[in-house]
Amino acid sequence: MAKHVLVTGGAGYIGSHACKALKAAGYVPVTFDSLITGWQDAVKFGPFEKGDLLDRARLDAVFAKWQPVAVMHFAALSQVGEAMKEPGKYWRGNVTASLTLIEAAVAAGCMDFVFSSTCATYGDHDGVLLNEETPQTPLNSYGASKRAIEDMLKDFGAAYGLRSVIFRYFNVAGADPEAEVGEFHQPETHLIPLMLDAIEGKRPALTVFGTDYPTPDGTCIRDYVHVMDLVDAHVLGLQWLEAGKGSRVFCLGTGNGFSVREVIDSSRAVTNREVPIVIGDRRAGDAVQLVSGSARALAELGWKPERSTMPQMIADAWRWHQTGHYEG
Repeated sequence: MAKHVLVTGGAGYIGSHACKALKAAGYVPVTFDSLITGWQDAVKFGPFEKGDLLDRARLDAVFAKWQPVAVMHFAALSQVGEAMKEPGKYWRGNVTASLTLIEAAVAAGCMDFVFSSTCATYGDHDGVLLNEETPQTPLNSYGASKRAIEDMLKDFGAAYGLRSVIFRYFNVAGADPEAEVGEFHQPETHLIPLMLDAIEGKRPALTVFGTDYPTPDGTCIRDYVHVMDLVDAHVLGLQWLEAGKGSRVFCLGTGNGFSVREVIDSSRAVTNREVPIVIGDRRAGDAVQLVSGSARALAELGWKPERSTMPQMIADAWRWHQTGHYEG
Protein backbone atom coordinates (compact mmCIF):
# COMPACT_ATOMS: atom_id res chain seq x y z
CA MET A 1 0.00 0.00 0.00
CA ALA A 2 1.32 3.42 -0.96
CA LYS A 3 2.64 5.52 1.90
CA HIS A 4 1.63 9.15 1.45
CA VAL A 5 3.66 11.98 2.98
CA LEU A 6 2.12 15.46 3.21
CA VAL A 7 4.76 17.97 2.06
CA THR A 8 3.89 21.56 2.94
CA GLY A 9 5.64 24.02 0.67
CA GLY A 10 6.21 21.21 -1.82
CA ALA A 11 6.02 23.66 -4.73
CA GLY A 12 8.96 25.66 -3.37
CA TYR A 13 12.71 25.25 -3.75
CA ILE A 14 13.57 22.75 -1.01
CA GLY A 15 10.09 21.19 -0.88
CA SER A 16 10.07 20.25 -4.57
CA HIS A 17 13.46 18.55 -4.24
CA ALA A 18 12.14 16.73 -1.16
CA CYS A 19 9.20 15.45 -3.20
CA LYS A 20 11.60 14.03 -5.79
CA ALA A 21 13.65 12.34 -3.06
CA LEU A 22 10.53 10.93 -1.39
CA LYS A 23 9.28 9.47 -4.67
CA ALA A 24 12.69 7.87 -5.28
CA ALA A 25 12.51 6.34 -1.78
CA GLY A 26 9.12 4.75 -2.49
CA TYR A 27 6.76 7.28 -0.91
CA VAL A 28 3.97 9.29 -2.55
CA PRO A 29 4.56 12.98 -1.79
CA VAL A 30 1.36 15.01 -1.56
CA THR A 31 2.21 18.69 -2.04
CA PHE A 32 0.21 21.20 0.00
CA ASP A 33 1.05 24.73 -1.14
CA SER A 34 -0.68 28.10 -1.49
CA LEU A 35 1.47 28.95 -4.57
CA ILE A 36 2.08 32.42 -3.12
CA THR A 37 5.82 31.80 -3.40
CA GLY A 38 5.78 28.28 -4.86
CA TRP A 39 5.44 27.21 -8.49
CA GLN A 40 2.85 24.86 -9.96
CA ASP A 41 5.47 23.69 -12.47
CA ALA A 42 7.59 22.38 -9.60
CA VAL A 43 4.92 19.83 -8.61
CA LYS A 44 6.03 16.81 -10.64
CA PHE A 45 6.36 13.88 -8.29
CA GLY A 46 2.93 13.33 -6.74
CA PRO A 47 -0.55 14.83 -6.17
CA PHE A 48 -1.11 18.53 -5.55
CA GLU A 49 -3.49 20.13 -3.06
CA LYS A 50 -3.73 23.91 -3.11
CA GLY A 51 -4.45 25.47 0.24
CA ASP A 52 -3.43 27.77 3.06
CA LEU A 53 -2.07 26.38 6.32
CA LEU A 54 -4.30 28.78 8.25
CA ASP A 55 -7.36 27.01 6.78
CA ARG A 56 -8.05 24.19 9.24
CA ALA A 57 -11.05 22.83 7.34
CA ARG A 58 -8.95 22.52 4.18
CA LEU A 59 -6.20 20.73 6.07
CA ASP A 60 -8.68 18.34 7.69
CA ALA A 61 -10.07 17.47 4.25
CA VAL A 62 -6.59 16.78 2.85
CA PHE A 63 -5.62 14.60 5.82
CA ALA A 64 -8.86 12.65 5.45
CA LYS A 65 -8.39 12.20 1.70
CA TRP A 66 -4.77 11.02 1.68
CA GLN A 67 -4.27 9.66 5.22
CA PRO A 68 -0.55 10.49 5.20
CA VAL A 69 1.86 8.51 7.36
CA ALA A 70 3.88 11.67 8.04
CA VAL A 71 4.16 15.41 7.50
CA MET A 72 7.25 17.09 6.06
CA HIS A 73 6.87 20.79 6.85
CA PHE A 74 8.79 23.27 4.67
CA ALA A 75 6.19 26.02 4.15
CA ALA A 76 7.37 29.25 5.79
CA LEU A 77 8.07 32.91 5.38
CA SER A 78 11.85 33.23 5.40
CA GLN A 79 13.11 36.71 4.47
CA VAL A 80 15.14 38.11 7.35
CA GLY A 81 14.85 41.73 6.19
CA GLU A 82 11.08 41.45 5.96
CA ALA A 83 10.95 39.70 9.33
CA MET A 84 12.72 42.66 10.94
CA LYS A 85 10.10 45.06 9.53
CA GLU A 86 6.92 42.96 9.74
CA PRO A 87 7.14 40.63 12.76
CA GLY A 88 3.38 40.08 12.92
CA LYS A 89 3.41 38.62 9.44
CA TYR A 90 6.01 36.07 10.56
CA TRP A 91 4.34 35.11 13.83
CA ARG A 92 1.06 34.58 11.99
CA GLY A 93 2.44 33.02 8.81
CA ASN A 94 4.91 30.71 10.52
CA VAL A 95 3.73 30.08 14.09
CA THR A 96 -0.06 30.25 13.80
CA ALA A 97 0.03 28.38 10.50
CA SER A 98 2.25 25.66 11.98
CA LEU A 99 0.03 25.35 15.05
CA THR A 100 -2.96 24.81 12.76
CA LEU A 101 -1.04 22.16 10.82
CA ILE A 102 0.19 20.36 13.94
CA GLU A 103 -3.29 20.27 15.47
CA ALA A 104 -4.74 18.93 12.21
CA ALA A 105 -2.05 16.24 12.03
CA VAL A 106 -2.64 15.10 15.61
CA ALA A 107 -6.42 15.08 15.08
CA ALA A 108 -5.92 12.88 12.02
CA GLY A 109 -3.61 10.50 13.90
CA CYS A 110 -0.62 11.47 11.72
CA MET A 111 2.05 11.38 14.41
CA ASP A 112 5.38 11.55 12.53
CA PHE A 113 6.52 15.09 11.75
CA VAL A 114 9.71 16.25 9.99
CA PHE A 115 10.31 19.98 10.43
CA SER A 116 12.52 22.28 8.39
CA SER A 117 13.92 24.67 11.00
CA THR A 118 16.93 26.96 10.69
CA CYS A 119 20.25 27.85 12.28
CA ALA A 120 18.78 31.38 12.51
CA THR A 121 17.33 30.16 15.81
CA TYR A 122 20.87 30.50 17.22
CA GLY A 123 21.29 34.20 16.50
CA ASP A 124 24.82 35.59 16.34
CA HIS A 125 27.50 33.07 17.38
CA ASP A 126 30.42 34.26 15.30
CA GLY A 127 33.27 31.85 14.82
CA VAL A 128 31.64 29.00 16.74
CA LEU A 129 30.91 25.63 15.13
CA LEU A 130 27.17 25.42 15.79
CA ASN A 131 25.67 22.20 17.07
CA GLU A 132 22.42 21.01 18.60
CA GLU A 133 23.42 22.23 22.09
CA THR A 134 24.39 25.80 21.07
CA PRO A 135 22.15 28.30 22.92
CA GLN A 136 19.26 29.60 20.81
CA THR A 137 19.10 33.41 20.89
CA PRO A 138 17.40 34.46 17.63
CA LEU A 139 17.87 38.03 16.39
CA ASN A 140 14.60 38.49 14.50
CA SER A 141 11.05 37.19 14.15
CA TYR A 142 12.08 34.66 11.48
CA GLY A 143 14.48 32.82 13.80
CA ALA A 144 12.18 33.37 16.77
CA SER A 145 9.18 31.96 14.94
CA LYS A 146 11.10 28.82 13.96
CA ARG A 147 12.30 28.33 17.52
CA ALA A 148 8.69 28.70 18.72
CA ILE A 149 7.59 25.94 16.32
CA GLU A 150 10.35 23.69 17.66
CA ASP A 151 9.00 24.31 21.18
CA MET A 152 5.48 23.65 19.96
CA LEU A 153 6.50 20.26 18.55
CA LYS A 154 8.09 19.30 21.88
CA ASP A 155 4.92 20.30 23.76
CA PHE A 156 2.70 18.29 21.40
CA GLY A 157 5.09 15.38 21.80
CA ALA A 158 4.70 15.50 25.58
CA ALA A 159 0.91 15.91 25.44
CA TYR A 160 -0.09 13.64 22.54
CA GLY A 161 2.94 11.54 21.59
CA LEU A 162 3.70 13.46 18.38
CA ARG A 163 7.13 12.35 17.14
CA SER A 164 9.31 14.93 15.42
CA VAL A 165 12.66 15.26 13.72
CA ILE A 166 13.84 18.86 13.53
CA PHE A 167 16.56 19.94 11.10
CA ARG A 168 18.51 23.19 11.54
CA TYR A 169 20.56 24.42 8.59
CA PHE A 170 21.82 27.60 6.96
CA ASN A 171 22.43 28.22 3.29
CA VAL A 172 20.96 25.73 0.84
CA ALA A 173 22.37 25.79 -2.67
CA GLY A 174 22.53 23.85 -5.92
CA ALA A 175 19.74 22.13 -7.80
CA ASP A 176 18.52 18.74 -8.94
CA PRO A 177 21.37 17.36 -11.10
CA GLU A 178 18.78 16.29 -13.69
CA ALA A 179 17.41 19.88 -13.74
CA GLU A 180 13.79 18.78 -13.25
CA VAL A 181 13.44 21.26 -10.38
CA GLY A 182 15.66 24.00 -8.99
CA GLU A 183 15.88 27.31 -7.21
CA PHE A 184 13.76 30.23 -8.37
CA HIS A 185 12.36 32.93 -6.11
CA GLN A 186 10.48 36.13 -6.89
CA PRO A 187 12.12 38.31 -5.73
CA GLU A 188 15.44 36.46 -5.57
CA THR A 189 17.51 37.01 -2.42
CA HIS A 190 19.99 34.11 -2.39
CA LEU A 191 23.64 34.64 -3.27
CA ILE A 192 24.22 31.95 -5.90
CA PRO A 193 21.14 32.55 -8.10
CA LEU A 194 21.73 36.31 -7.83
CA MET A 195 25.30 35.74 -8.96
CA LEU A 196 24.22 33.56 -11.89
CA ASP A 197 21.67 36.20 -12.90
CA ALA A 198 24.48 38.77 -12.95
CA ILE A 199 26.66 36.47 -15.06
CA GLU A 200 23.83 36.07 -17.58
CA GLY A 201 23.05 39.79 -17.64
CA LYS A 202 19.62 39.37 -16.04
CA ARG A 203 20.66 41.93 -13.45
CA PRO A 204 23.38 44.59 -13.76
CA ALA A 205 25.64 43.24 -11.03
CA LEU A 206 25.89 41.24 -7.83
CA THR A 207 26.00 43.42 -4.71
CA VAL A 208 28.56 42.35 -2.11
CA PHE A 209 27.29 43.63 1.24
CA GLY A 210 30.37 44.66 3.18
CA THR A 211 34.06 43.98 2.53
CA ASP A 212 35.41 45.07 5.92
CA TYR A 213 34.53 42.04 8.03
CA PRO A 214 37.31 40.41 10.10
CA THR A 215 37.70 37.47 7.70
CA PRO A 216 40.63 36.62 5.39
CA ASP A 217 39.09 38.50 2.45
CA GLY A 218 36.78 40.89 4.30
CA THR A 219 33.48 39.26 3.29
CA CYS A 220 31.03 37.20 5.37
CA ILE A 221 31.52 33.45 5.70
CA ARG A 222 28.65 30.95 5.54
CA ASP A 223 28.14 27.20 5.43
CA TYR A 224 26.45 25.86 2.28
CA VAL A 225 24.67 22.51 1.85
CA HIS A 226 23.58 21.05 -1.48
CA VAL A 227 19.80 20.85 -1.68
CA MET A 228 19.94 17.16 -2.70
CA ASP A 229 22.06 16.32 0.36
CA LEU A 230 19.63 18.29 2.49
CA VAL A 231 16.52 16.48 1.29
CA ASP A 232 18.30 13.14 1.63
CA ALA A 233 18.62 14.00 5.33
CA HIS A 234 14.89 14.67 5.51
CA VAL A 235 14.11 11.24 4.08
CA LEU A 236 16.51 9.69 6.61
CA GLY A 237 14.71 11.68 9.32
CA LEU A 238 11.37 10.28 8.20
CA GLN A 239 12.79 6.75 8.26
CA TRP A 240 14.24 7.44 11.73
CA LEU A 241 10.71 8.17 12.98
CA GLU A 242 9.24 5.18 11.17
CA ALA A 243 11.78 2.99 12.97
CA GLY A 244 10.39 4.23 16.30
CA LYS A 245 13.53 6.05 17.40
CA GLY A 246 11.73 9.07 18.84
CA SER A 247 12.03 12.84 18.54
CA ARG A 248 15.43 14.34 17.72
CA VAL A 249 17.10 17.58 16.61
CA PHE A 250 19.84 17.54 13.97
CA CYS A 251 22.06 20.29 12.58
CA LEU A 252 22.92 19.94 8.91
CA GLY A 253 26.11 21.56 7.68
CA THR A 254 29.50 20.74 6.24
CA GLY A 255 31.55 22.34 9.01
CA ASN A 256 33.25 24.44 6.33
CA GLY A 257 32.53 28.05 5.55
CA PHE A 258 32.88 29.93 2.28
CA SER A 259 33.26 33.69 2.04
CA VAL A 260 31.24 35.66 -0.49
CA ARG A 261 34.39 36.26 -2.50
CA GLU A 262 35.21 32.54 -2.48
CA VAL A 263 31.76 31.77 -3.86
CA ILE A 264 32.29 34.36 -6.60
CA ASP A 265 35.71 32.90 -7.45
CA SER A 266 34.26 29.40 -7.63
CA SER A 267 31.45 30.51 -9.94
CA ARG A 268 33.99 32.16 -12.23
CA ALA A 269 35.90 28.88 -12.44
CA VAL A 270 32.77 26.75 -13.03
CA THR A 271 31.03 28.96 -15.61
CA ASN A 272 34.15 30.46 -17.19
CA ARG A 273 32.39 33.83 -17.00
CA GLU A 274 33.14 37.01 -15.12
CA VAL A 275 30.84 38.08 -12.27
CA PRO A 276 30.05 41.82 -12.34
CA ILE A 277 29.98 43.05 -8.75
CA VAL A 278 29.34 46.26 -6.87
CA ILE A 279 30.31 46.84 -3.25
CA GLY A 280 27.53 47.78 -0.86
CA ASP A 281 27.33 48.58 2.84
CA ARG A 282 27.01 45.91 5.49
CA ARG A 283 23.47 44.71 6.13
CA ALA A 284 22.01 44.99 9.62
CA GLY A 285 22.01 41.65 11.39
CA ASP A 286 24.61 39.94 9.19
CA ALA A 287 26.98 37.88 11.35
CA VAL A 288 30.63 37.58 10.37
CA GLN A 289 30.88 33.80 10.23
CA LEU A 290 28.21 31.11 10.64
CA VAL A 291 29.19 27.49 10.23
CA SER A 292 27.23 24.42 11.32
CA GLY A 293 28.47 21.01 12.30
CA SER A 294 26.60 17.78 11.57
CA ALA A 295 28.38 15.20 13.73
CA ARG A 296 25.09 13.95 15.22
CA ALA A 297 23.45 13.54 11.79
CA LEU A 298 26.50 11.63 10.57
CA ALA A 299 26.66 9.38 13.64
CA GLU A 300 22.94 8.72 14.12
CA LEU A 301 21.33 9.12 10.68
CA GLY A 302 24.33 8.05 8.63
CA TRP A 303 23.97 11.29 6.64
CA LYS A 304 26.85 12.47 4.48
CA PRO A 305 26.74 15.73 2.48
CA GLU A 306 28.41 14.19 -0.56
CA ARG A 307 27.41 16.82 -3.15
CA SER A 308 28.10 19.83 -0.93
CA THR A 309 31.29 21.10 -2.53
CA MET A 310 31.10 24.63 -3.87
CA PRO A 311 32.02 23.68 -7.48
CA GLN A 312 29.32 20.97 -7.48
CA MET A 313 26.64 23.23 -6.03
CA ILE A 314 27.40 25.97 -8.54
CA ALA A 315 27.61 23.55 -11.48
CA ASP A 316 24.19 22.05 -10.66
CA ALA A 317 22.68 25.50 -10.08
CA TRP A 318 24.17 26.75 -13.36
CA ARG A 319 22.74 23.79 -15.30
CA TRP A 320 19.31 24.52 -13.84
CA HIS A 321 19.69 28.26 -14.39
CA GLN A 322 20.25 27.74 -18.08
CA THR A 323 16.97 25.82 -18.53
CA GLY A 324 14.91 29.00 -18.16
CA HIS A 325 13.11 27.20 -15.28
CA TYR A 326 9.66 28.48 -14.26
CA GLU A 327 9.85 31.78 -16.12
CA GLY A 328 8.06 30.34 -19.13
